[in-house]
Amino acid sequence: MRITKFTHSCLRIEGAGVLVVDPGEFSEESALDGADAVVITHEHSDHVDVAALTAAVHRRPELRVFAHQDVLKLLGEISGATTAVTAGEEFEAAGFRLRAYGGQHAIIHPYVPRFANLGFLISDETTNMYHPGDSFVVPEDVTVDTLGIPLNAPWMKVAEAIAFARAVRPGRAFAIHDGLLNERGAAVSDKHLEGFAETKYQHLAPGTTLD
Repeated sequence: MRITKFTHSCLRIEGAGVLVVDPGEFSEESALDGADAVVITHEHSDHVDVAALTAAVHRRPELRVFAHQDVLKLLGEISGATTAVTAGEEFEAAGFRLRAYGGQHAIIHPYVPRFANLGFLISDETTNMYHPGDSFVVPEDVTVDTLGIPLNAPWMKVAEAIAFARAVRPGRAFAIHDGLLNERGAAVSDKHLEGFAETKYQHLAPGTTLD
């Protein structure tokens, strides 16, 4: 499993096939080049670029998209390429095994409506990684090898990111959801996670690949 970090919350995962997670409007469209499948955690535009994804399916009709049914409502033009997923469901995509967790986006404020959100555990024969989307839902029934930790958002604070990492107890972790931070802010959050997350933590530049 090769994991390439793109800007913000987008990952490109390569193995038997190519799986892309959350190709949003903050991320590079090149993440979708040659992709076999896409999974989308929720409907916010920083996690799904509808125009870019629609264009990718038109270029590559065999591309398949997996997401909660609320997200798929945004993708009507490519409905034949989509599959609805619910929390607890297991499925295969691009040669990987996936399991969906959670169900709802983290609370921004009681006045703000909550949206569906699914975290995804992505596994091959030797390892796995977990992308929580916009949530801190812990996959309690599995040992996580690699964890994506949200670093900054209107719905979170760094103490929650630390608690999340310590609850999951992954073999290693790296920052996702970092597109709203400047370098100075990221350095402050990174220092806290490096000191207290109780795992090997990295903040990867876009385009960096982990094996």
